Amino acid sequence: MRTLRELKSGSNSIASARNARGEKSMAELRENLIKKKLLAGDSSIVLMGLDSADEIDQYGPGSHDGIWLEGEHGGIGFDEVTNLTRACDIWGKTSVTRVHQNQAGVIYRTLDRGSQGVCVPHVNTAEEATSVVKAAKFSPIGERGMFPSRQSYGVQDYFLKANDETLLIVLIEDIVAINNLDEILDVDHIDVFFVAPSDLAASMGYIGRNTDQTVLDTIDNALAKIVTAGKSAGTLVTDNNISHYREIGVRLFAAPVQKWISDGIETLVKKSK
Repeated sequence: MRTLRELKSGSNSIASARNARGEKSMAELRENLIKKKLLAGDSSIVLMGLDSADEIDQYGPGSHDGIWLEGEHGGIGFDEVTNLTRACDIWGKTSVTRVHQNQAGVIYRTLDRGSQGVCVPHVNTAEEATSVVKAAKFSPIGERGMFPSRQSYGVQDYFLKANDETLLIVLIEDIVAINNLDEILDVDHIDVFFVAPSDLAASMGYIGRNTDQTVLDTIDNALAKIVTAGKSAGTLVTDNNISHYREIGVRLFAAPVQKWISDGIETLVKKSK
């Protein structure tokens, strides 16, 4: 087995030879781990609730696949996206930013700043789902502005490769979206149809009661319909419900770290008495 010194020496020799020939070393476009796993039929976990580069670093060694950056309800803006996604890149985690509205400029600017994926709220019709694709994908699939992303630096033919590594998630979080789900599922190039419980419950008249059985049944039926259509389903999970959703066929699990931390604190306090 070659030593690290030998590997570095060989790499330097190749680079020197390229430089002598006047060739440039090109970077590879970063792989989207979540998208890769979903396409392979595997499940994937994205962590929610991390809003600083230090926190992303602290959780970096974990086995999760991605980080959910909260730009709708949280304080993450375009300036923060750059460094937060850079921290995700360091650890090989897919960065997924929930944008605050389904608006083309918001979506493609978020991607330009380095996010490997976007999660778009309140997608209630096939037309709204199509607008997500148009904003996030370059031609010939969409109409995203032809401007280099932070992910493009050093990548040859970036505009021809970016669509394959851009993750698109739409939130099914209103009862009108549930009623229009068949048509929404017909829209191509959406990677995950994510059923979100709280706003869905409110739209059904169950404000603050997202664990009411009527709401839970609606969520289960929607997830099952997504899976039956051959699409990737996602939802919010905890230790208590992840097995249930896995049995339905859900493959993208979003998990808030605050729940684990607060539960761990309470467990520790109880054990200390």
